Amino acid sequence: MAEATYSIGEGPATRVSLSLPEGTAEAIRARVGKREFSAFITEAVERELRGQVLDEYLADYESRKGPVSESARQRARQVFDEVFAEEAEWPAAG
Repeated sequence: MAEATYSIGEGPATRVSLSLPEGTAEAIRARVGKREFSAFITEAVERELRGQVLDEYLADYESRKGPVSESARQRARQVFDEVFAEEAEWPAAG
């Protein structure tokens, strides 16, 4: 039987070991409480991954078409976030 593969944000929760500076961990606990710690980390990591996916798209576009202006880059980030929010799915990096 083939092993299931999941997209970012999908699948059952899995335990991972994570090391953070104590001050960072305390700041997270102070902000969201102990019970929401994992959810906070998950959301932060997914936000970072979404940014990296967009950066990959922009780098690919620039390699084919040339530089993207800062205003176009900001607009792409806005559109990307809007589409992501509507679709509730992760776009594939390519």
